[in-house]
Amino acid sequence: EQPIFSTRAHVFQIDPNTKKNWVPTSKHAVTVSYFYDSTRNVYRIISLDGSKAIINSTITPNMTFTKTSQKFGQWADSRANTVYGLGFSSEHHLSKFAEKFQEFKEAARIAKEKSHEKMELTSTPSQESAGGDIQSPLTPESINGTDDERAMPEVTQNSEPRAEPTQKALPFTHSSTISKHWEAELATLKGNNAKLTAALLESTANVKQWKQQLAAYQEEAERLHKRVTELECVSSQANAVHTHKTELNQTIQELASTLKKKEEEIEGLKQEIENARELQAQRDSLTQKLQEVEIRNKDLEGQLSDLEQRLEKSQNEQETFRNNLKTLLEILDGKIFELTELRDNLAKLIECS
Repeated sequence: EQPIFSTRAHVFQIDPNTKKNWVPTSKHAVTVSYFYDSTRNVYRIISLDGSKAIINSTITPNMTFTKTSQKFGQWADSRANTVYGLGFSSEHHLSKFAEKFQEFKEAARIAKEKSHEKMELTSTPSQESAGGDIQSPLTPESINGTDDERAMPEVTQNSEPRAEPTQKALPFTHSSTISKHWEAELATLKGNNAKLTAALLESTANVKQWKQQLAAYQEEAERLHKRVTELECVSSQANAVHTHKTELNQTIQELASTLKKKEEEIEGLKQEIENARELQAQRDSLTQKLQEVEIRNKDLEGQLSDLEQRLEKSQNEQETFRNNLKTLLEILDGKIFELTELRDNLAKLIECS
């Protein structure tokens, strides 16, 4: 078999219990291919998911592919007793698959008609030999039969003339008519015998062909059996791989969780760095302001020292002034005392005079 058309789609099968719901048979889109078997002259739809065949459907003339939506189509397979569904990525892929289905369905119908015509041609000599009474087509068993059946035409040919003496006695006037009748029967039997011989030769050739096909089918069966054994081995390996894959998935999930935590920590550290930068900027600003304040404080301290010196000088001056005032007051008190004594003396002089 050779693939003649391939596409990718999601594969579904109808639920065998409900006959309503779709059950996915592939986790992702897989390759779906049309195959042609030139030995049996049949077309098949095959799809593999890894080493598992999820579609193995032989196309027959009575099949119909139905588009149920813009991207989904289905067909029923009576041999597999199921309904297959395909989900495509676009309407174009669905239309292309439907066209190929119709094309190969028509080719299967033509092949079936040719096969029927061939069987009818094979069975025609046998039908003629039986006078049109035999309606079933020739089969290897009916053509070959047993040794007794193969010898039947010869026995019939010889036994019919011998049956003449056992007939009831007939008038002599009818003997010539009876003789002609049996001669005609004999000729008919000879013709039938010749036809049967030809049919037997043709059926023998067909039997050889069928034996060759049977041998080919046996070889195919052995090959498929080996393939099944290989697939079973692959399946056991696939189970181990699946277990390892599960463990890897768990490890990946744990690493992903750890990575997420680390990313959150990094985000927190970045936020702290931003805050630290803001604090550093505030610190620099405050440091600059502090320096300005210190400079201003020094200026104020200088001014305060100057004021203190001036105050001290002023206090010294005031102390000097006070001392001078005290001296003046003492002098003034002395002068007043002298004036008072002078007044008293003058008064006494006035009184005395």
